[in-house]
Amino acid sequence: MDNRILCSTGALIGRPNGRDYRLLNECVKYLDCDGYEFMMYDDWYGRTDEVADFFADFPKPFPVLHAEKSVGDLISRNEQGDTERALGLFEENCMMAEKLGSEKLVLHLWNGIDSDKDFPHNIAVYRYMRDIADRYGLLLTVENVVCNRSDPMTHMKELTTEYPDISFTFDTKMAEFHGQLMDICLEENSHIWERVKHLHINDYKGGVMDWQSLKTLHIGDGQIDFEKLSAFIRSAGYGGDITIESTSFDKTGHIFLDRMNEDIRRVRSLIGG
Repeated sequence: MDNRILCSTGALIGRPNGRDYRLLNECVKYLDCDGYEFMMYDDWYGRTDEVADFFADFPKPFPVLHAEKSVGDLISRNEQGDTERALGLFEENCMMAEKLGSEKLVLHLWNGIDSDKDFPHNIAVYRYMRDIADRYGLLLTVENVVCNRSDPMTHMKELTTEYPDISFTFDTKMAEFHGQLMDICLEENSHIWERVKHLHINDYKGGVMDWQSLKTLHIGDGQIDFEKLSAFIRSAGYGGDITIESTSFDKTGHIFLDRMNEDIRRVRSLIGG
């Protein structure tokens, strides 16, 4: 297998360091990843040309863009005008992805406090989002994000029934939060796994739906059995990209590049790439 190991830009820049995308110019000199998953922030709406131009000569690629999360918030809230607003913002995410040369999008189809309160609506909106992504030549993947009504595996099955050719991003922390991490390995869920086109690797430490523990941890700082999971991933012949999302900055905005490099080396040894 030839898995590209990516680093999420959201693991490096956030509110404590001003969401200053220019900091990535320093990070790229030290991180041993194959590229980056670009985390879109709401600060950058209306500034896609400015941000993308900054990365015109960036030495590593952005194969994946993570759509800004309020898109999922709006779809889930579904008040007057929310869906139209979400689709407009989503298209701006697609524009950014196109400018950065990305191939793939990660989407929170449900998100926030409202989450999956009216999931048939989320299912219905997906078709319009996929049409937009298709126009930009992007593969749209729906992430198994946490739910406050049901659970992500149930929703992935519902989506697969409605859209047999749908693609998913599978996040280890999100699955473990719902006690469903190893369910992806079950034969009965093989039709879900075969639609997984991207992986997010993070650790988690806490009980099922333990909201106080919903943090994005470095590998080894939580309870996930990565040895067992990676054995399944290797045996299943997964050859797609793998993004590490472990939060690597503190409350002051200082970025801990050594910790991220440790995770990158660990994933390479476990899964390959």
